[in-house]
Amino acid sequence: MIVKKMRTIVIASGIFSLSLILSACGGLSQAQIAELNSLRNEVMSLEREANSLKDERAKLEKQIEETNRKLAECKKQKDETKANLEKLPK
Repeated sequence: MIVKKMRTIVIASGIFSLSLILSACGGLSQAQIAELNSLRNEVMSLEREANSLKDERAKLEKQIEETNRKLAECKKQKDETKANLEKLPK
């Protein structure tokens, strides 16, 4: 998780640095700058989407954990009930 975040920061920084270097050398046109800005916006959008998906995954994992806990409780109650029924005279 941290590695991915660092990677995207490095990529965004690299794009920004590249644009500065190339513009300092007089090599970037307005179209190239617009493309770099578009790519930077796309990276930020993908980061937001990744974070959203991570949040959704955490939420789903929590729901699964809760459901498993409830299932375990039901199984325990079922076993106790079965044991109590077996104790009853026939």
